[in-house]
Amino acid sequence: MANTEKRVIKKYPNRRLYDTATSCYITLEDVKQLVLENVEITIEDAKTHEDLTRSVLLQIILEEESGGAPMFSYDVLTQIIRFYGHAMQGLMGNYLEKNMQLFQQMQERLQEQAKTVGDNPMGTNANMWGEFMKFQAPAMQNMMTSYLEQSTNMYVEMQQQLQDRAKNLWTGFGFPPAGSDKK
Repeated sequence: MANTEKRVIKKYPNRRLYDTATSCYITLEDVKQLVLENVEITIEDAKTHEDLTRSVLLQIILEEESGGAPMFSYDVLTQIIRFYGHAMQGLMGNYLEKNMQLFQQMQERLQEQAKTVGDNPMGTNANMWGEFMKFQAPAMQNMMTSYLEQSTNMYVEMQQQLQDRAKNLWTGFGFPPAGSDKK
């Protein structure tokens, strides 16, 4: 299967999911496993061919959130809800997506650094583990600082986009430009 092709999963009226690549029925847990394995998927209604991918992924997130260790706090969830219908709704989705990408890159760097120490750093060489941990604190701080700076820059860019949209919206009404002292 080419990298650009998505694995098609059909959802039937009886709420069953059918994986067309393996020609068998699968569960939400199987869909979650495909996502964890970085398999590109698309889930469609078997009759109407409507794209149901987002709703099924949200269902998986809902099940994960109702488990033992939720990722989203009450405050985060209420803030997300408040952005729906808000002027910044479209920008917020982009902001969150870019932040997730940055966070994933940071996580991958940490995993690469951990691989250099080996599978069992404490078992054979305690000194080596100690040296690794001395290195990790500043490296982690640098990565977090970089992440926060990039996140801040994205937020400032998002604000600028909103301001530009507002300026474009109001230019047709003949208002003086911001900062002018016309009376």
